[in-house]
Amino acid sequence: MTTLQSQAGKETAKVQKSASAFKRWGRKGPFLRYGLPMISLTVFGALGLGHLLQGSKDIARVKDDQEWEIIEARKALSRTGPVNAYKPKKISLEDELKDLQQKVDINNYEYKTIPKPNEDRRV
Repeated sequence: MTTLQSQAGKETAKVQKSASAFKRWGRKGPFLRYGLPMISLTVFGALGLGHLLQGSKDIARVKDDQEWEIIEARKALSRTGPVNAYKPKKISLEDELKDLQQKVDINNYEYKTIPKPNEDRRV
């Protein structure tokens, strides 16, 4: 029993000695206590953010590819499909002018007075 107690006592003494040495390092060189955790946090944070941003870029690339495929499919449909069935007639400006002149007779017109905005207040 004494040998087990003496071995346990030696191990605790070693642990306490290493713990005090670690505390001493923090007091002697504050870099180990403050600088190293800060730098490691910065580096690992940058790596993590880079990984997240790369994931979002990949998702955006996939969405762009899908949209591009949809656009190409619509173009193919418009070339060969029902969109091409609609053929508008050729319209000339002279024909449109003649149609408008037939609808509107500029020789027969009536004078109509337009009420002014302040006219209602005077009455």
